[in-house]
Amino acid sequence: MEQRHLGRTGLRVSRIGLGTLTWGRDTDEHDAADQMKAFWEAGGTLIDTADVYGGGEAEYLLGQLVERLVPRRDLIIATKAGSVPDPYRRFDGSRGHLLAALDASLERLGTDYVDLWQIHAFDTGTPLEETLHALDIAVTSGRVRYAGVSNFCGWQLAKAATWQLASPGIRTRLASSQMEYSLLQRGVEREVLPAAIDLGVGLLPSSPLGRGVLTGKYRHTTPPDSRGASELLAPFVEPYLDEAASRIVDAVATAAEGLATTPLEVALAWVRDRPGVVAPIIGARNAQQLTAALSVESLSLPDEICQALDDVSAPVHRYPDQDWSTL
Repeated sequence: MEQRHLGRTGLRVSRIGLGTLTWGRDTDEHDAADQMKAFWEAGGTLIDTADVYGGGEAEYLLGQLVERLVPRRDLIIATKAGSVPDPYRRFDGSRGHLLAALDASLERLGTDYVDLWQIHAFDTGTPLEETLHALDIAVTSGRVRYAGVSNFCGWQLAKAATWQLASPGIRTRLASSQMEYSLLQRGVEREVLPAAIDLGVGLLPSSPLGRGVLTGKYRHTTPPDSRGASELLAPFVEPYLDEAASRIVDAVATAAEGLATTPLEVALAWVRDRPGVVAPIIGARNAQQLTAALSVESLSLPDEICQALDDVSAPVHRYPDQDWSTL
């Protein structure tokens, strides 16, 4: 699998990442092991997790599999901190919470360091410089190799990245921003992506298959074993089952038919090769699903197909979005 630099850093990662959102909850140890092995054998290196996935079980399961199946040195392990199971405070970006969460993550993962540590979301209740100071401490202490953020809007990302660049050698530059990005969700193109490209921050798209909808599985019905039929995840999928999404999914299916491939591969290839994108994060239910996604490695979409998909899924740009003078 092709390797790409993560932002303006020396860290190289596989251009497809393996997500672990359902590990320890819907994905058991056997299926997780099969996925990790298939991913590694395909040349994948980037594995994405978070301290809240499965209430910590995803990190624990990943830690149990590392070394037993795949050498630690062959993996780029990325985790996140900052989300908290508190109905009154969804995010905690305080230095104390973040550093304690990092120590707990390292213990569950069974490793001395993580390759990439990301702030899970922006915390309006904590000064941003305090949140970012936690990244600096984590890197300086050797517990983290590279740092990034997740779910920061355009101005938040620009402020954070610029703050870190203001004192080179003292503060850790942001390597990544993880955001939802797909043919069904192109909102990052308004401000987040231009900021990331300008500041040398690599984009790691989550839900690159439109929460599974872009595979075409929901075109006619909701499969009983799908996320859309799950009580827990149905509300996550539902927003992408409207008429506008249906038109985009039909266009992806038409492109796939013309290229003698699958809608999954077309949708994944489109987002993988967008400007500023480093590695879409794929979350699969089993190794068979993951292998189908990894087969995208040999596919590059023709320019005319990319343009057609751009046109049918184009987000609305209005003042004061980027390049407002041309609107």
